[in-house]
Amino acid sequence: MKAIRVDYSPGVKGTVHIPGAKNSSLALLAAACLSDEVVTLQGIPNIGDFRVICKMGEEVGLKIERDLLGDVHIDPTGIHSTTFDPVKSSSFRTAYYFVGALLAKYGKVSVGYPGGDDFVSRPMDQHIKAFEMMGATLTYHKNYYVVEAKELTGATIYFDTITSGATMNAMLAATRAKGETVLYNAARDPEVVDTAMLLNEMGAKVTGAGTSTIRITGVSHLHGCTHRVIPDRLIAGSFLIAAGVAGGSITVKDVIPEHLGSLISKLKEVGLEIELGDQEITAYAGSKLKASRVRTAMYPGFATDLQQSMTTLLTQAHGKSIIAEKIFPKRFNHVGQLRKMGADIRVRSGVAFVKGKAHLQGAMVHTSDIRAGISLILAGIVAEGTTYITGVEHIERGYEDVVQAFQSLGVSVSKENINFGRNNDVSNDVM
Repeated sequence: MKAIRVDYSPGVKGTVHIPGAKNSSLALLAAACLSDEVVTLQGIPNIGDFRVICKMGEEVGLKIERDLLGDVHIDPTGIHSTTFDPVKSSSFRTAYYFVGALLAKYGKVSVGYPGGDDFVSRPMDQHIKAFEMMGATLTYHKNYYVVEAKELTGATIYFDTITSGATMNAMLAATRAKGETVLYNAARDPEVVDTAMLLNEMGAKVTGAGTSTIRITGVSHLHGCTHRVIPDRLIAGSFLIAAGVAGGSITVKDVIPEHLGSLISKLKEVGLEIELGDQEITAYAGSKLKASRVRTAMYPGFATDLQQSMTTLLTQAHGKSIIAEKIFPKRFNHVGQLRKMGADIRVRSGVAFVKGKAHLQGAMVHTSDIRAGISLILAGIVAEGTTYITGVEHIERGYEDVVQAFQSLGVSVSKENINFGRNNDVSNDVM
């Protein structure tokens, strides 16, 4: 069994260069299919989800190649089918972007139901609403669904809830629809803005991205371009939190500090010292971590994807903290694993109550989603003894080389194959 081993190793120090944003990259790869020419994307991380997209594309004639410099070239001109393998497309959540990207050009797209992080069912009702309002029909099968439209037409769409996925998907579909589409109550995430920037660089007419109202005037042709993906604010945030958990100082480079405003404010409140540069942020552990109240919200609020790492941080703070998960109330799978390590956390109705100054002990734990995995690595750094984290494939979906990154900060961490002996003892081989 593959696992990440973490040994007690507090006092981190060092610098981490932040890769391109996973949540932006997956939308950009699909968006490039709207073009009638080759599109080059810079900064796309070589993560598990990217590799699945490459395999999906190969089967339908979409050519995706990474050159020696790391740039990714997407050539959609050879697409001969829009029926994606339901197993591959269900292995990650955002395969649905290929519906928005290909529907106007090809009139029909078949894809597996959203998969990926196993922490809560993510409804697609707002995606469906947008497609139907633009003239599409959906047919549901056991393992996949089909979206069809003889012609997509612009529409006025008011999202019932703020959703970045549906906002970006509707934006993609509207780009080559006939007429104007207006999206109200749209998500304001940096990833939405990044997607709109790529579309406009290809010749689209998108305005208002970054606000709650986005207007898209459909066009009939899009050309190639070169675009660099924004840095991953969520990876950057996790490493800033690590400085507080483990003690020491961490500098994250190649970031946009404005994208992390809510986290920076919260970390200062908890007791960390934060130093901002133009494209870097340094977090210094304070002498005493203070309890806090955290409430997740859509951007620019506190990101749900940083809630798990923040939970680990608050197990080390003085006092009792409260974390209200308002985006995905069931996103607390990491709590049971932290309890195995000695954390004192109770969850009730989407709210976690965290008793601080927990003395954590190394244990065998499992992660079922990307961000929970990072929270367990952070816990392992300050847990006495050795922690083994299974479910490594979930972490690798979003982090290109998380082990190397933590090693560069002085953390004793490795990826190993582990086996259980007769007495449940662990034997291992370094991978």
